[in-house]
Amino acid sequence: MDDAVHTLKSWILFAGFVLIVVVLYWAQAVLVPVALALLLTFVLSPAVTWFQRWIGRVPAVLMIVALAFTVLGLAGWGLAHEMTSLAADLPGYQQNIRQKIRDVRGAGKGGTVEKLQDTLKDIQTEIAKEPRGTSADPVVVTSEQVSSLWGFPAWLGPLMGPLATAGFVIVMVIFMLIERQELRNRLIGLIGHGHLAVTTKAFDEAGSRVSRQLLMQSLVNVTYGAGVWVGLYFIGVPYALVWAILAAALRFIPYVGPVIGAGAPILIGLAALPGWTRPLSVMGLFLALELFTNLVLETILYAGAAGVSQVALLIAVAFWTWLWGPMGLLMATPLTVCLVVLGKHVPGLEFLATLMADVPALAPDVTYYQRLLARDQSEASDLIEQYVRTQDPATVYDALLLPALNYAERDRAEGRLDPDEETVIVDGTRELIADAAASNHAARVARQPTTEVRDAAPVNAVRIFAYPANSTADELALQMLRQMLHDVPCSLDVCSTRLGAAETATLVRDGGYRIVCIADLPPSAPSKTRYLVRKLRASIPDLKIVVGRWAPPSLVDDTAQPLLDAGATHVASTLLDTRDQLRALVELMPLPITAIPTAT
Repeated sequence: MDDAVHTLKSWILFAGFVLIVVVLYWAQAVLVPVALALLLTFVLSPAVTWFQRWIGRVPAVLMIVALAFTVLGLAGWGLAHEMTSLAADLPGYQQNIRQKIRDVRGAGKGGTVEKLQDTLKDIQTEIAKEPRGTSADPVVVTSEQVSSLWGFPAWLGPLMGPLATAGFVIVMVIFMLIERQELRNRLIGLIGHGHLAVTTKAFDEAGSRVSRQLLMQSLVNVTYGAGVWVGLYFIGVPYALVWAILAAALRFIPYVGPVIGAGAPILIGLAALPGWTRPLSVMGLFLALELFTNLVLETILYAGAAGVSQVALLIAVAFWTWLWGPMGLLMATPLTVCLVVLGKHVPGLEFLATLMADVPALAPDVTYYQRLLARDQSEASDLIEQYVRTQDPATVYDALLLPALNYAERDRAEGRLDPDEETVIVDGTRELIADAAASNHAARVARQPTTEVRDAAPVNAVRIFAYPANSTADELALQMLRQMLHDVPCSLDVCSTRLGAAETATLVRDGGYRIVCIADLPPSAPSKTRYLVRKLRASIPDLKIVVGRWAPPSLVDDTAQPLLDAGATHVASTLLDTRDQLRALVELMPLPITAIPTAT
């Protein structure tokens, strides 16, 4: 029954997704201008907010919108004028273009280029041949100048649609900026009924992320455009400022924009500049600027700005371009950011954040456990080495190795793993403890090159009796603890034989141990450990008893009070805490003169 309900929900979710895509495609004539107006509202809101403190909301909106669209209009007019001048200058570049063609033809003489040229000439000759039975007189079709309705020239017809859309966007931006607080409140009231906190967080995060992403992208593009202008000016490319503005503007279009922005000045450089040195310098300029922008500027400024993974953004760009064409390509990043924010805050849409967010889909300990389940020891070892290089080496056991044992025990208890599969996890962890110890030691030496690093306990060390309460996993956890006690003057004697409470108390008393460490990994119940602690406390009243209920936060005990009431000196949930407790206890005890035989 549950499987049938789950399958039905999956099909309903899929049908809902298909319906949304159909509506987005069918209503794009309305939705695209609205989405563009929202995007411009996000861009202009900070300036409007600042100016309205001095001149009021409506004057500030009108001033900023008029200024923004005037700048855009003048930039478009100037760009069109410069492109017209460029088109007039192109015939003057014919001699230079012919010379470069001769250079290429000479380089390919007798080779593939020449053969390709000959083949194209043959095809062109065949096409140019006149078919038999046809007249040699050409047919010329002419048209009269036509005026449209109300006397408007016919050439204005194709422009009416874009002009109407632009006017609609401008009006929408004005009213959205004036009524932005009212619109926000209405949306929160409509969507956030009963979920006011979640909806408010979603709106705030979406607004801040989109605004930050647009601001950072603007800074990057302006810097990139300035570099293009300076470089092209000194190289001598005509209309360098035009290409710089065009390159900066096209970088707002993900992936495709930078290629188009670089292609035009490269072609003009080839056409206008004599020789090959300066045209190749143009290519080198764009290559250097792209590397600097991608590796330095975007790494510094884009950190956490969008919150979308690169692969997800690439797929989203393809989707929005297919759905809405060029405007979808332009708005792909802001729309995807909004989807990721919805996935983080709206119940039922969590899969969007999992698929598209730039945070890891799995926590490091879960990834490590998954690699052990897949029996991929190599990648699990790589995860350990990577963690030790970037984090505190002393925390690698709590962060990676130990949680795998907890998860395996939990899954075995809940029937998701059989005992043999749990044994595979335990054996894999046993093999990787040595790798973790080696990586840990190397990291300590690298961080303290002038300090002697001691891994072996001194001969006259305080001896600690270590007892695994239930399974081999508890014993492995104690071996991890032993590695962490490398700088503590103690010797951890791990009991490898399963003993009863009375036998353990006798062994501890006869061996002269004053500290006992019991490992009992959750999610197993602590009842056996509680009984053992009670027996040890009754048998040796001054014994120091440290209990390790080591586990990741999701499996930690709700309270340690039952074990403390039974007589435990300290209950720790991490190996790091246990190490600190044992160090404090060892420092309070005098070192023995001679070593006592270890426990068996």
